[in-house]
Amino acid sequence: MTPLLGGAFDPPHNGHVSLAAAVRERFGEPVILVAEDPGHKATAASAEDRLALARAAFPGYRVELDRHARTVDLLREGRFDDPLVVIGADEYRDFPTWREPDEVRRLARLAVATRPGFPVEGDVERFEIEPLPIASRELRARVAAGEPIDGFVPPAVADLIRERGLYVGSRG
Repeated sequence: MTPLLGGAFDPPHNGHVSLAAAVRERFGEPVILVAEDPGHKATAASAEDRLALARAAFPGYRVELDRHARTVDLLREGRFDDPLVVIGADEYRDFPTWREPDEVRRLARLAVATRPGFPVEGDVERFEIEPLPIASRELRARVAAGEPIDGFVPPAVADLIRERGLYVGSRG
């Protein structure tokens, strides 16, 4: 089984790190996939910067750039053995709106991190994590406002954001 944990990671935060640790413990070593150009949202930082941030956030993990805008296209490549697509319960709620969700289900199994207020039904692997109320959008806004993000992101991520001048003047 190959757990796949993908996202924009714009920037990666302690909630992402906690999720990766829970996946590692429950399913084995995840592959962290940084979406080069997420098909569902705009990004504030470049793919190169977000990949560097993810590598800083997930030391010891396999971190790769995902050149596919959609999960189904990544899975069609067939380069991962027995793929397990890991998503949060909030993303699972939106899963029916993904491009070709039935094909994603045919090509991979789903693992859903449960969260209060987001029911998870259906044939999926469920696992619990401690919910951390952090959103990348809020962190970008904090940086833009000159507020600290220490405690919300790993120190190496905060350092890299400062060094590269990321999210300064960002609107979230």
